[in-house]
Amino acid sequence: MSISGHDRVSPISIQDYLDSEATSRRKHEYVDGQIYAMVGGRYNHNLVASNVLIEIGSQLRQTPCRALNSDSKVRVQNNFYYPDVSVVCGDNIRDDVYQEKPTLVVEVLSQGTRRIDEGEKLQAYQKIETLATYILLEQDFAAATVYHRTREGFTRKVYAGMDAVIPLAEIGTQLSLQAAYANVTFQPEPEPE
Repeated sequence: MSISGHDRVSPISIQDYLDSEATSRRKHEYVDGQIYAMVGGRYNHNLVASNVLIEIGSQLRQTPCRALNSDSKVRVQNNFYYPDVSVVCGDNIRDDVYQEKPTLVVEVLSQGTRRIDEGEKLQAYQKIETLATYILLEQDFAAATVYHRTREGFTRKVYAGMDAVIPLAEIGTQLSLQAAYANVTFQPEPEPE
């Protein structure tokens, strides 16, 4: 069984994926019967994800919701992803190797993940009936693209700047970009020559 995910091989069963993932030293996502190795994030990526986990998690302490880190898989139909942060509430929490009914999913964008996070994962996560909000956070500047579920479907809104605050009414919290980007040092844009 190939785990590299670079070469298209015969589809791998979900059970084989879950069995191999349980003993693997590295995380892998599973999409359409194929396994794709996860690459470690840069410092800013990890710091932003940690800040969001701490900020939202601390606001959820006295509620039936729990914030989970990137070690928690989310199952979307027959695919499995490792979001940077997810929130699962009440009866939807599974004490298992993956969650199926998150209310919130957060991904921190990087050059290597942007296309997948804004395309494949956006479409996949929107299929989760319990998902109320999908947040895409930049790692190199303070901005978020937020997809909120409405009666008509998902709406898209961009929040930018350290003063921006993302309301998360579905879990009774909010996420300020100041908290998400605490202690993050942004690299200055290179000046044109």
